[in-house]
Amino acid sequence: MYLTRRSAFALGFFSFGHHLIKPVCAAEGRELCPDGQAHSFTLHPEGFRLDGVPMQIRSGEMHPARIPREEWSARIAMAKSMGLNTISIYVIWNILERSPGHFDFHTDRCNFPAFIQLCQDAGLWVFLRPGPYICGEWDLGGLPAYLLFDEDIPLRTRDPRFLKASQRYITAIASSIRPYMAVNGGPIIMIQVENEYASFGNDRTYMAWIREAWLQAGISGPFSTADGLPQLTEKRTALSGCAIGLDGEDDISGVKNISAQDPAWISEAYPGWLTHWGENDLARVEFTKDFSAIVAKGLSFNLYVVHGGTNFGFGAGANAHRDGSGFQPVITSYDYDAPIDEAGRPTKKYYTFRNLLISAGVCKDLTVPELPPMTEFKPVKAYRAGSLWEGPGIAVVCENPVSMERALHQGQGMALYQTTIPAGMSGMLELPAVHDYARFFLDGADIGTVSRTNPRKASFVISEAERPRQLDILIDTFGHIGYGAALGDRKGLEGQVSLGGKPLRNWIITGFPLDDSHVSALRALPDQTTRYGFLFKAYFDRPSTGGVYIDMSAWKKGYVWVNGHALGRFWEMGPQYRLFCPASWMRSSGNEVLILDYHQENPASVRGYKTLTGL
Repeated sequence: MYLTRRSAFALGFFSFGHHLIKPVCAAEGRELCPDGQAHSFTLHPEGFRLDGVPMQIRSGEMHPARIPREEWSARIAMAKSMGLNTISIYVIWNILERSPGHFDFHTDRCNFPAFIQLCQDAGLWVFLRPGPYICGEWDLGGLPAYLLFDEDIPLRTRDPRFLKASQRYITAIASSIRPYMAVNGGPIIMIQVENEYASFGNDRTYMAWIREAWLQAGISGPFSTADGLPQLTEKRTALSGCAIGLDGEDDISGVKNISAQDPAWISEAYPGWLTHWGENDLARVEFTKDFSAIVAKGLSFNLYVVHGGTNFGFGAGANAHRDGSGFQPVITSYDYDAPIDEAGRPTKKYYTFRNLLISAGVCKDLTVPELPPMTEFKPVKAYRAGSLWEGPGIAVVCENPVSMERALHQGQGMALYQTTIPAGMSGMLELPAVHDYARFFLDGADIGTVSRTNPRKASFVISEAERPRQLDILIDTFGHIGYGAALGDRKGLEGQVSLGGKPLRNWIITGFPLDDSHVSALRALPDQTTRYGFLFKAYFDRPSTGGVYIDMSAWKKGYVWVNGHALGRFWEMGPQYRLFCPASWMRSSGNEVLILDYHQENPASVRGYKTLTGL
């Protein structure tokens, strides 16, 4: 995601050669669709050609990982009925290879080849964006957390360790997508090389290496890049022979100063925008004027996003300044104010864009699919069901605190740092940077909280005592930074902790990964503790079919699972207070809601609504 929005596209026409043309009219039956036969998609200075005929890419982005598997087809059909002929897909490395060499392309939302097949079945082409780095407001920009475990590997560089991991990933992806390339009868017409690299670096040799890795793996392209025009103009990382995708720009005329031979298009046009925790409201964007201009020009485009979906589990990433300050974690909802909302329903924006495309004569007037049903349920009271502290993961001992990636090989969840303060020791507690949210306990008593989103120097003064005392620091994490120079931040504490100027040594670091196996154990815990980090359970019956938004406005900060499925994070900071639960994750009665609340001591209620906001 190019983080500086540009708007107000100037009106004009699409120029192919010396003639002003409209894109091939689907209503007249001349627009080609993927049909299982081999097709040739080629790049020319004037634009794109499909089997030798000029083609306008009308693409909308959606990500399989952010959509319930059972609802993929419905989301794709809704995008097609808006007038699109292509679906753009991020392939997300870190959900496919959680440990080196162990790939999962088959289970649940990891099965991106099945998503590509559904696009073909719907008669839509695919623009594939496999990275290795994707940004996308996703944890670590899609890079696997194992790259942070042992060594300081410079990410998105020609460091041999990073290239080795990237080569392994690209080779595995290439084997899966080869049958889906258009030249082999599939729907994939173009593949992106990396993502917005000019916003990060200037090593064109690195970009060329990524493209060459695809070629060596048997994927011959064609290829595209994607960048903001100012960054691309400065860094000059465009690759000869690649389409030049522009993100958030007014038009494509500025590309002439970069390359006269390679076609340009709008690789990310922003009908909406992302939202961070702590912002005043969910992002809202007016994009009709911009989209009208794009349609009038006949430019090839990709709407980022036509449907965003949900950052289920730990998918949401974060943004920050170059030095890691200004930390902004992304909320769980990826509704994005997109034409198709988080629950898969067309919005007013959807119908406006659809009418523009139909009026321009570039697409058929297809029937809009039936709206996905939504349901609600009355408030149900939760009860306390144990504590996080009763279900720890692995533990290690270190002289000084070490990040949870280095110490525990853990890339998500929470960690507990414990040490003993010797008798007679007192003074100001001095800490390294807290990544990302910490509660401090002295002999079990809560003495304060530090949040990376509201940075301040910790000022805990601990008085002298005649006996040793236990200091516990419970760290909760947001997603890793996924954009910019601060990419690669580690979580927890790393560095010396001092009290009154004297170091505190011999730390026990315990992991709470909150992954499927850990949460399965937590679900069975009895309530036998008075320590914070409480687990709560509630049960609700679903009165009718459909998805639901579970309201967490009576709670403080933590995570929610429904029937074992991780919905994501909640936080009283807002602006999001309801979490989307897909219909396929529920049953008609006895649905279990498991809540881990970082602060809440007493049970509250949960309630189901049909919408993200309002009634």
